[in-house]
Formats: sequence, structure tokens, C-alpha cells
Amino acid sequence: MKTFETERLILKPADIQDADFFLELYNMPSFIQYIGDRNLRTKEDAENYILNRFLPQFQKLGFGNYVVILKEDNTKIGAVGIFEREGLAVLDIGFSFLGKYEGRGYAYEAANRLKEAAAQDFGVNKISAITTKDNFSSQKLIEKLGLKFQKMLRIPNDDAELMYYEN
Repeated sequence: MKTFETERLILKPADIQDADFFLELYNMPSFIQYIGDRNLRTKEDAENYILNRFLPQFQKLGFGNYVVILKEDNTKIGAVGIFEREGLAVLDIGFSFLGKYEGRGYAYEAANRLKEAAAQDFGVNKISAITTKDNFSSQKLIEKLGLKFQKMLRIPNDDAELMYYEN
């Protein structure tokens, strides 16, 4: 599994050693509000989520969810991934960052690098993104990545009506 870099960041494939980080990230109030509650309450829950959700996609497609790490001090600050998602015909790019690292351009830098890598290394040129109507910062980032709003939709096992974008 490949690692990718930008000027300031390392994008490392998520693995079991990242369980504590995902436990923190996925339990942020903003993550639960905008993305959803993944019901990760313990380190073991996070390990199982990584084993059952992230690693199979890496094995199948060669890419998936990446931990975003600051080069300057090796701090894990967020995650960015391209996912197969039930209910979407096109692969979906998603991102989430710890609150204290938002608003510094890291999410765009990481997501744009992964979008480039998907095209160059894996031949994935068409991607989509979904977000809630009230997640304005994600909408702005998705549009900055070159994706355009297409329609409102619902995905299986999610009650929220979501904004759907494609490039």
C-alpha cells in the first residue's frame, strides 16, 4: 500500500495501529453531526472498524482511507479517503480533521493529493462526494476540488438527505 506526500503532509494508509486516533476523530461532535455516529466507543471498536471497513477495501482496490500526518512533527491530524460506498455508483472522496487543524488548508492539500494519486496511480478519474446541507466548509472544499453539485440523495442506512457532487 502506497504512502503519498505533499509539502506539509504524509498520507499513510490507515492500519490497526491508528485505532486510538480514529476513536478520537470519529467521536468529535462535528464528525458525529456531519458524517454520522460510527458507534466507536472503545479502542477495540476502532480496531474492528479498521479491520472490517478500511483494510478490505485496500486489499480489493489498492487504496482507501489514509491518516494525514504533519511532516514537521509526525502528528496525526486527520483522515482522507476514497471509498466504495453503498448507494453510490461513483467512488466517494471524504475527509475529516481534528478541530484544531481545521481552517489551515490541510484538508484541501490532502484531498487534492489523494485525488491526483487516484487518477495517476489507480486510473480513477471520476469521483464523487457527499455532504449534509449544513456542512458549509465541506461544500466549499468539495467545490474547490473541482466537483460540482448534481442532486440531493439518500444512501442506504442513512436518514439524512445529502448533497451529491461529481467531477
